Amino acid sequence: MMKKVTKQTVIGDILDAAPDTAVFFLEIGMHCLGCPMSRGESIEEACAVHDTDADALVEKINAFLAENA
Repeated sequence: MMKKVTKQTVIGDILDAAPDTAVFFLEIGMHCLGCPMSRGESIEEACAVHDTDADALVEKINAFLAENA
């Protein structure tokens, strides 16, 4: 499992290491997680497209990863 993510972390890498984080992407309206394009985007890029706060998403994912390490 990943220890920590940043805004530059690629979504596919996160999902491969910690599949349970998918819920956080679904919460921002990113329902295309299986699409090769979305898996190649960084958190920052995805948040820009979905008009959401990348820092908040990074914080949620890192809190989840810390709790489930």
